[in-house]
Amino acid sequence: MAKLIKEEEAKGRLHIDTPLMGESLVSKKLLATTEAESYFRVHPDINVMKIGGQSIMDRGAKALFPILDALVEAKDKHKILLMTGGGTRARHVYNIGVDLGMPTGVLSKLGDKVSWQNAEMLSILLAKHGGVKIGHGDHLEQLTMFCRLGYLPITFGVPPYGFFEHPAEFGSIPPHRTDCGAFLLAENIGARSLIYLKDEKGLFETDPKKVDEAKKGSLKYFDRISARELIELDLDDLIIERPVLDFLQRSKCLKQLQIIDALSHPEHIHAALAGEHVGTIIYKDEKKAE
Repeated sequence: MAKLIKEEEAKGRLHIDTPLMGESLVSKKLLATTEAESYFRVHPDINVMKIGGQSIMDRGAKALFPILDALVEAKDKHKILLMTGGGTRARHVYNIGVDLGMPTGVLSKLGDKVSWQNAEMLSILLAKHGGVKIGHGDHLEQLTMFCRLGYLPITFGVPPYGFFEHPAEFGSIPPHRTDCGAFLLAENIGARSLIYLKDEKGLFETDPKKVDEAKKGSLKYFDRISARELIELDLDDLIIERPVLDFLQRSKCLKQLQIIDALSHPEHIHAALAGEHVGTIIYKDEKKAE
C-alpha cells in the first residue's frame, strides 16, 4: 500500500491535472471561463502619471520646472510613478525611419530611446528630491517600497514590444507608444489612478492647435465621456493614442483615466491626485454591447 501511495504522489508531481490541459487557448468559450471575480492589484496605492514629451518636456525649463515643483510637493502625500513621453525627437527619428522604409518594429525600438532620454533627464532634475530612474524589468514590483522610502520612481513610457510591435492599422508608426505604455503598466499593477499631463484643457473634437484662433471657442469639449462612445465617434485626431480606448474597454482594474492641463495649471496635479474632476475623464463603459 505504501508503495502504491508513493507511486500516486509521484504521478501528482509529474502530471498536472488542469482544465486547460490539451486546450488550444483560442476558444472564446474557454477563455471566458478564465475571467476572475476580482484581480489582485500589486500596487493599489500607486498613481501613474505620464508627462507629455512634445507637450511639456520639449518646452524646456519654463514649462517643466513648475510641474516638477508640484510633483515634489505631491509625492509626500501620494505615491507616484512618473512615466515619460518621447516628443519631437521621437517624431524626428520616426520620420527618418519611415523615409528609409523601416518596419514598425524597428521604429518602435528607435522611438523608445527618446522616451528613455527624457526619463534620464527627469531623474537627474529630481535626484535631490528622491527621483530615481527604473527600468521595465527588475524594479516594478518594488514601486510601493520606493514610494514609502520617499523616492519618486521614474520610467520611460514606450512599452517593450520592440521588434514584436503590432503592425500599424494605418501607415507604419508604432501604434503602442508612451500613452499606451502608461496605460498597460497602470492596468497590470492595479494602480489607483492614471493621469496624463498634457498642455490642453483635455479632450476636444479636434486638436485646438490646428484650428484658427477665431474657431477655438466653438470646438466641442468633452468633460467626461466613455471609451465606447469615443470609439464610436471615430474622431480623426485624439489627445491620447487610439489603442488606449480599446485597452480601457477591456481593462480589469482601471475604470477610468484622466487628462489634465499641467502646463497652464500645475496645481491640477494636486487636484487630480485628490480625486477631483479636472480636465477630461474617459471611463470604461460597463454596459454590455448590444
